[in-house]
Amino acid sequence: MNPTEITERITTFLHEIGIPTRVTELTGPTVLPGIRIERGTILYDEAKLLYPGDLLHEAGHLAMMTPEQRQAAHADTGDDGGFEMAAIAWSYAAALHIGIDPAIVFHPHGYFGGGQNILTNFSQGNFFGVPILQWLGMTVEPSKRGPHDPEHFPHMKKWLRD
Repeated sequence: MNPTEITERITTFLHEIGIPTRVTELTGPTVLPGIRIERGTILYDEAKLLYPGDLLHEAGHLAMMTPEQRQAAHADTGDDGGFEMAAIAWSYAAALHIGIDPAIVFHPHGYFGGGQNILTNFSQGNFFGVPILQWLGMTVEPSKRGPHDPEHFPHMKKWLRD
């Protein structure tokens, strides 16, 4: 799958779940190469977007926000460490859901060089960030699965916080 196909698959999914994206030319500083958030919309510049998987990670941050917070989100999606971990878990689940290799999200140039460590942990069932997703009602932790929870993370009950 080439980068354009990956970007199309990601943006189609994001539109389906209610996170708007828009292709545009970006100038000035961006949160990640080729990506900016404006009023809850992920703007991206195809010429400057180095890592299409970064779109999923930024979408994960927006997904953790209330609808009001999403609408107000601008330039940066925050620096809360707990929600950062939840956005990582969310983007892992989203990659699997849409059928792209999670290594596209957790590439060697992201996460301060820790992308491979994240992949290793998640592939071994060490799902940090998932307790926050469960707290938000978005998924069920594997260890907390009950008789009324037939599926658990990385399956998501819902993709956006209410």
